[in-house]
Amino acid sequence: MPSSIHSKDLSPYFTEAARLRDNSPLKSLGKYMQNDPTLVSLGAGLPHPDTFPIASLSASVAQPGKAVADTASAKLDVTVQARASDSAIEGLEKFLQYGNGRGVPSYSEFARKHTESVHRPLYSDWDVVVSAGNTDAFVKALMLFCEHGDTLIVDEWTYPAIIGTVVPMGIKLAPVAMDGEGAVPEALDRLCAGWSEDQGRRPRMAYTIPTAQNPTGATMSLARKQAIYAVAQKHDLVLIEDDPYYYLQFADYRPLSAVGGPEERYADLPGLQALLPSLLSIDTDGRVIRLDSFSKILAPGLRCGWITAPRYIADKIQFHNETSIQQPAGLSQALVSKLLNVEWGHAGWERHLVQTQREYAVRRDLFVDLCLEKLKGMVEFVVPQAGMFLWFRVLLSEKSRARPGVMDEVFESMISNHVLLVPGRMFSPAGVSDSPYMRAAFSFASTNDLSVAVDRLQLALKPFTE
Repeated sequence: MPSSIHSKDLSPYFTEAARLRDNSPLKSLGKYMQNDPTLVSLGAGLPHPDTFPIASLSASVAQPGKAVADTASAKLDVTVQARASDSAIEGLEKFLQYGNGRGVPSYSEFARKHTESVHRPLYSDWDVVVSAGNTDAFVKALMLFCEHGDTLIVDEWTYPAIIGTVVPMGIKLAPVAMDGEGAVPEALDRLCAGWSEDQGRRPRMAYTIPTAQNPTGATMSLARKQAIYAVAQKHDLVLIEDDPYYYLQFADYRPLSAVGGPEERYADLPGLQALLPSLLSIDTDGRVIRLDSFSKILAPGLRCGWITAPRYIADKIQFHNETSIQQPAGLSQALVSKLLNVEWGHAGWERHLVQTQREYAVRRDLFVDLCLEKLKGMVEFVVPQAGMFLWFRVLLSEKSRARPGVMDEVFESMISNHVLLVPGRMFSPAGVSDSPYMRAAFSFASTNDLSVAVDRLQLALKPFTE
């Protein structure tokens, strides 16, 4: 049954630029072409599709639930012709043409149906708008509510691209303490309640990565999300829910030596049906701007994603798209739309996600096994329930802790031993320069190289932990 709840109007908190942002005058004429199929347009400066040199787009794609490297599985041929051959998706003449900032309809409609199925937004006037990935989406969400001199609330440790984006814009960062589940609600409440005029304008927006937080790997439980959301309601905050790892949730960690083959061990992967509820799914006010991306679950080079928000916010992001990226690349939208709407469908899409979850779960379990065996007494970490990262706290010896700049020495020791982790200082919005933390990604190195890397890390850390 459709919801009767309408989102709360947060537009009074819009920045001056957001208030002034409106539909492109040229784009606004498109409605006349859509509404009147007999209209002959001499208005739009569109190149004629007969001049497009691409007659068709074809890709060989894995069967849903199979890896491309699985040679025993026949590949699917995904082809998009210049002109639509069926009603499921558009032809290349549409995907390669200028369009509005909402995205090509079949692509956007998949995102909309998927969001409805998985997150079931509680208010009625929600919508989706396309993005070129979550970094692009973040900037557009940020600029609606933050401008020079404002403050963005972030986690104590956060994604470096956020720091690198916000600081040059003259926007300050206010970090919130974290624990094993991410941002601590009481700390967020204290920050907001204790805000004073000499700190500048009261923050209007908070940014968080609730699943497999980058860099810590922390995942918020439903109870934690509800507590964070309650604080956001209390202080009237807009929440950016940046969730690129949402679909990379796993079963609980079990040593690889445990009884059971891969099918038995990973039979309880969540797929789409057992994922933790998102912040969007508990949002009754329309104060959550959710960012989704295909980067971690299809491929980052596609530069495709979508944003879910109240329609009046999605409209503003559409208008911003129309003066920046227009929309994600047409070839990417065409491939993704044909794959998900036609070749795989929603059922095949879920089988693909389970396969991806299994791949990273195996890597997580192997990497945790290796670290527990070979780095005991050298590092501490919380086993992640999702994502791609382990967040190490190096157990420095008393002598090492007393030496200023010791973590720079640790980093140089790692490089000398031919292994690379990311120093914790790079994730610090407060500029903590000598934290004993490091982020290790188990997502990219081969399973053989993961073992090599842990051996080398053991050698690198030994002088500083004995």
